[in-house]
Amino acid sequence: MVFGKRRIKTSLPYDVIILGAGAAGLFCAQVAGQRGRRVLVIDHADAPGKKILISGGGRCNFTNTGTTPERFLSANPHFAKSALSRYTPADFIALVESHGIAWHEKTLGQLFCDGSAKQIVNLLLDECARGRVDLALGEPIRAVAHADGQFRVQVGIRTETAPALVIATGGPSIPKMGATGFAYDLARQFGLKVVEPGPALVPLTLGADEALFQSLSGVATEVVARCGKAAFREAALFTHRGLSGPAILQVSSYWRHGQPIGIDFLPGQALDWLVNAKRAQPRSTLRSMIGSALPGRLAEVLAERIGAAGELANVPDRLLSEASARLRNWQFVPNGSEGFAKAEVTVGGIATDGLSSQTMAARTVPGLYAIGEAVDVTGWLGGYNFQWAWASGHAAGMALASGRA
Repeated sequence: MVFGKRRIKTSLPYDVIILGAGAAGLFCAQVAGQRGRRVLVIDHADAPGKKILISGGGRCNFTNTGTTPERFLSANPHFAKSALSRYTPADFIALVESHGIAWHEKTLGQLFCDGSAKQIVNLLLDECARGRVDLALGEPIRAVAHADGQFRVQVGIRTETAPALVIATGGPSIPKMGATGFAYDLARQFGLKVVEPGPALVPLTLGADEALFQSLSGVATEVVARCGKAAFREAALFTHRGLSGPAILQVSSYWRHGQPIGIDFLPGQALDWLVNAKRAQPRSTLRSMIGSALPGRLAEVLAERIGAAGELANVPDRLLSEASARLRNWQFVPNGSEGFAKAEVTVGGIATDGLSSQTMAARTVPGLYAIGEAVDVTGWLGGYNFQWAWASGHAAGMALASGRA
């Protein structure tokens, strides 16, 4: 049941108000609604699931079969274990198939709709309809208060009340879609701590001293990208501003200002391959040898930076070994990222030490819950953040249905 500009509302009181009609909010709503709770979902956007619709190139990378707690970032790396174990990728796949939605696996366990991301939004809305969930869309939230066991949410000129409130408004990534830091302001209002939010799964930018690499805009190749102990073997893409592609987006979640990013341009290649190449093809050049494994423009720039000109026969083995080592761990020090505007998700958020890992309920405010991207749990690229939305929404929905906090 949708109301707002087309307002329809019964006279029955609500048991739960959910702020945010995204993946986590809608999933929580249908779980609680189908188990007998009267649920209202409020969102300032005029349509539900806007971020879902643009995800996965419009096909929605809705989960990942490789989901484990180790593939999520959080100040408390154990927090996500409970919810993820109780609602798994297999559970969501079964729900997808029950709606007749065809899907396929691309790489690394990433599952996509064969058709459109609209199918996932429609699935969530159909499930909410089964639970008689009310949606109030296109309605900015003016204020939220809590007194006498009731949450009061001022929406326009009216006030909605319920004994339970769920924060599911996400983080500030992709502000053009209407994303804001509202969840953090609300959390602080109720005394919850917030881990400093930052852009994650985001392209990194390079300074003027790396302008030569910016000239490679559009060139992509498979690499191993490293930041600290994190390492990902996927494609990297050079852009007019710096570095992007799956491997870079992955390490960006771990990167902090001043840290280097290490790139192995020749993953799997033996350390002494250039010395061996000198023995086998002494008249070859460093440029031609690198070009046999990498795109030509990239090979030219790398060879120019290394500076070992001429035939390999004339280059000392020591310099070839150094060149090989550098190609296996080429150091970039990004000067920043493209920020929340280009970030797929947010790292940081509502601190988990103030929440129950079993129910997602606030420990100090009865009836208050936080789920999804609003919480300090951030998944890798590839469907992990959707699985966290489903799992955390399920945990809160089940708790709301059973009366547990």
